[in-house]
Amino acid sequence: MWGTEWPRFEVIKQDTQASPPQMVGSVHAADPEHALLVARHVFVRRPSAYALFVAPAEAFFHVSQEGLKDLKPSRREGGSEEPYWVFAKRSHRRSMVYGDLVGRFLAQGPEDAVAQALLQAQGVAFWAVPERLVVGTEPTEEVVESWFAPAKEKTYRLQSYYGLITAKGVENA
Repeated sequence: MWGTEWPRFEVIKQDTQASPPQMVGSVHAADPEHALLVARHVFVRRPSAYALFVAPAEAFFHVSQEGLKDLKPSRREGGSEEPYWVFAKRSHRRSMVYGDLVGRFLAQGPEDAVAQALLQAQGVAFWAVPERLVVGTEPTEEVVESWFAPAKEKTYRLQSYYGLITAKGVENA
């Protein structure tokens, strides 16, 4: 039986050119390009952004504080390396967990990338994803303007501004 849910993509947002990319949540989409569009509507409607990236959720290696004690980097002599983006947990609100990019590490596997990140940053949880699976917007002036400028002009109103919505013809019990 086929699943009815699209794959999940983790969303990485960079607010300004000077700020680090940050994991901000996830979306379900048919493919990476679709995920970028959905992420733009979900995470960039009101706040500004400089860049937006997505990667398949199943591609992320995650290790918690307990798992860091038993982390065994997989370094092999002559093994091939590839770049990984490594994020460290910085905060959480409700069910949302936010991770800041620690850096980009050339590693033989995600465990190796996290071990390298531990030399530069502390954290209670880390995520690593191969860079080849990260899809995002180009940080050029034209792209930033076309993708994110309209969000700056949108008027934000609290939900209470719109009043209470009730169904017509329904009596209160």
